[in-house]
Amino acid sequence: MTTLIINIKELLQVRDSSILKVSGAEMAVLPTIKNAYLVLKNGLISDFGSMEDLPNINPEKCIDADGKIVLPSWCDSHTHIVYAGNREQEFVDRINGLTYEEIANRGGGILNSAKKLNETSEEEIYQQSKTRLEEVMHLGTGAVEIKSGYGLTVDGELKMLRVIQRLAQNYPVTIKATFLGAHAFPSEYATNHKGYIDLIINEMLPEIAENKLADFIDVFCETGYFTVEETQKIIEAGIKFGLKPKIHVNQFNSIGGIQTGIKHNALSVDHLEVMKPEDIEALKNTETMPVALPSCSYFLSIPYTPARVMIAAGLPLALATDYNPGSTPSGNMNFVVATACIKMKMTPEEAINAATINGAYAMGISETHGSITIGKKANLIITKPIPSYYQIPYAFGSNLIETVLLEGKIFA
Repeated sequence: MTTLIINIKELLQVRDSSILKVSGAEMAVLPTIKNAYLVLKNGLISDFGSMEDLPNINPEKCIDADGKIVLPSWCDSHTHIVYAGNREQEFVDRINGLTYEEIANRGGGILNSAKKLNETSEEEIYQQSKTRLEEVMHLGTGAVEIKSGYGLTVDGELKMLRVIQRLAQNYPVTIKATFLGAHAFPSEYATNHKGYIDLIINEMLPEIAENKLADFIDVFCETGYFTVEETQKIIEAGIKFGLKPKIHVNQFNSIGGIQTGIKHNALSVDHLEVMKPEDIEALKNTETMPVALPSCSYFLSIPYTPARVMIAAGLPLALATDYNPGSTPSGNMNFVVATACIKMKMTPEEAINAATINGAYAMGISETHGSITIGKKANLIITKPIPSYYQIPYAFGSNLIETVLLEGKIFA
């Protein structure tokens, strides 16, 4: 099946040779072709260029993108979209003055979601989660990482990971699974941290590895959650079972989690709302991708990741949604890109790079996703007719997407 897209107003993120990520000043460079064509064959990108160089081909399908922008689909490298119910009451509690930590301390937060998940059948969790997944696909996401972490029991964590696996089998979107059993300590282990960590290492990890249910391991390394020492023990166990680390760090406090992630060659360190100079220094010249979650900062009214300081230091940066019921009940990457521009002062070019090629890197898939490169997956966004790609972050409340293609086919 060959699809030809013609008269593209501007084709974004064009890379003749495959790159893994962009860093520092390179993030401000977004290669594009104006008045372009794009050829898709058997689910992959097979050719592109200027309309004046359009070769003579007979495609099965032709799409006229006159006045429209085409870009690679978003790569959302940090989500928790498999969950049960919601936490809308906590949203109102925060409006009335309670902090995220205060809500968690009285049995809300992650423990609230864990209670709901363990009371809900696997089929019902799947049905709720597929609705959320379909929504983000319509919003232009073509690759998504999904974490467990609302089970906090052997059965609950395995149930979540099986749902993630089923979503990956049933939808034409690339899904990576992350085991986040170390999301919080269940109430019955509140005074027995070693007991819960032993459960993760001795019971959860062997089952997950045997059934090939996860690609990555994650830990919420934060004051009141998992210490640096506990984080290190869990991710070292995960590595032994073949899981690469991607960890939650520096959301509320800087306690050394970034350095632990780098030491263990973490693929990414995510959140980074609180960054000390030594954290930025530690990330220089590493293979670890810093990931910012601006819609979490927006929803919780906490600081934003200091993107300008980090980019000026030569670091790469990825953007993701953190879609979850407590701190970011939205998987809209278009809003994430806009918020990064508006609140973190990233340029549109930097934000698009962060949400495509660098997002792909943070999921370990930048060899196949995140840019317009021959041989990569034909996962694409075609916008409505717009003046320029600056409109994507500028018109932050509008849905500017007309068509989403996944593996070369229109996602209806």
